[in-house]
Amino acid sequence: MKLLIISHTSHKKQDNHYFAYGPYVREINLWEKNVDKILVVAPLVETTPGAIDLPYKSASITFFKVAAFSMTSFGNTLKAFLQIPVILWVLFKAMRKADHIHLRCPGNMGLLGSVVQLFFPKKKKSAKYAGNWDPNAKQPLSYRFQKWLLNNSFLTRNMQVMVYGNWSHTSKNIIPFFTATYPESKRQNITKTFQSPYKALFVGGLTPGKNPLYAVQLIHQFIKEGIDISLNLFGEGPEREAITDYITINKLQASVHLHGNQTGEVVEQAYQDSHFLILASRSEGWPKVVAEAMFWGCVPLATKVSCVPEMLGNGERGVLLSKQWERDVEVLYALLKAPTKLQNMSLKAHNWSQQYTLESFEQRIKSLI
Repeated sequence: MKLLIISHTSHKKQDNHYFAYGPYVREINLWEKNVDKILVVAPLVETTPGAIDLPYKSASITFFKVAAFSMTSFGNTLKAFLQIPVILWVLFKAMRKADHIHLRCPGNMGLLGSVVQLFFPKKKKSAKYAGNWDPNAKQPLSYRFQKWLLNNSFLTRNMQVMVYGNWSHTSKNIIPFFTATYPESKRQNITKTFQSPYKALFVGGLTPGKNPLYAVQLIHQFIKEGIDISLNLFGEGPEREAITDYITINKLQASVHLHGNQTGEVVEQAYQDSHFLILASRSEGWPKVVAEAMFWGCVPLATKVSCVPEMLGNGERGVLLSKQWERDVEVLYALLKAPTKLQNMSLKAHNWSQQYTLESFEQRIKSLI
């Protein structure tokens, strides 16, 4: 079987191996176990793989290079209109060669792929919608169009769309799904002790959408209250400069630390050493870092977007942030005074997350192919 992956994820080539964002590649490697050949349509950039990148396991990949495009400015939009016809033709050619078409959505390539797949109604297809499927979420028109088209079982045939969470008013195309990071072999009984000094962490891109500065500001409030707490941030992005300035201005160098992109092993150890994960995102699909932190008994503090309330048991397995200073500080301060309650929350988070292992994830993927 020839499996075609259509993705907006930037790829890199080194020593005849293709590299891309680690969590994405780990998942594709699970798909690869069940097929004979992998075909990939994605952008290819001329840079060296970084610490966060991993190689595909398969050495036999047919790669269809396409241009990355955006419509964030007039110049980019004009350029995109010249690139899109070429990309559509590449997608059509690749889909003709494939036995199974797999779309990675939402994104520009997913948008074009969801249109071209209409011309192949008899081919088996699947889509991973990694964004927020909540029908009430405020999203760009391109995202809403992808959701509408994938959900439309009359236009989109022979398709299974993996979405995070359980939502009403969906067609037979839609199936609830999840993402896993750790194998069964890493499952273990964990009991964290919640006492000072406390350790919190942020994991993800330092971007406005992930709102890492809120995590820093939240920790700062507790430091001002005399609570011994530290924050470690893992990731890179445009918000790094603003965070660095905030740390310097408020003299937080001893308590807040920026580590940049690190390997999965380093981040895993940070989860094990920490009490809390803070993720005040504006939008998410299935926030992988929340599930990872819960796996190691961290209590997640996350905003109620997408399926996060479902993941956190509506507050039983973590704290749903309001991003209103007074309320969030009050809730967390009360919890710090109740270590037994925090420990129970940690155990519930740990037990819930450990059911989502790579083995169970692989079995779900196998059922789709």
